Amino acid sequence: MRLKSTSTHYGAVAMTIHWVSAAAIFGLLISGTIMTGAGEGVKASILPVHATIGVTVLLLTLLRIGWWRWADKRPQPVANQPHSQHLAARIVHGLLYAGIIVLAASGIATLAFSGAIPALLAGTAPPDFSELPPRLAHGLVGKALIALVVLHAGAALYHQFIRRDRLLGRMGVGPA
Repeated sequence: MRLKSTSTHYGAVAMTIHWVSAAAIFGLLISGTIMTGAGEGVKASILPVHATIGVTVLLLTLLRIGWWRWADKRPQPVANQPHSQHLAARIVHGLLYAGIIVLAASGIATLAFSGAIPALLAGTAPPDFSELPPRLAHGLVGKALIALVVLHAGAALYHQFIRRDRLLGRMGVGPA
């Protein structure tokens, strides 16, 4: 497999960033949902992992954006795809990237403004930051990201099983 993408397939670097990010985001959405309304002990045990993985996803997203900008080119759109679907895919991908960046920024801001960073480092219960504006934004954008992820995955499954254009093969899943 090539490191860089071809006109029809994503390269190894793009696929690795995508699938590692996808798995991490799935974990973040689950852990964030668990922490909502959980007791202090649960939050104290999950929050350090959640924050570390969140920063990792931010770095992977910035790496992905840089990779597309300076090192690689995306494959051509799927053949015989209506322009509206191509446009919708570009919009959803852009919103996914923006959502990830806003989630990371609001998560970091929540930790900084609440004074939770020392608690994170010490492994003690974080202060209550449920009413802080960055935390409120974090929750709202998190819900929006869940919707975007469902839309993104649904579109990929639509292409694979309804249109049968082997879209997932471009990302290393199944035959191309």
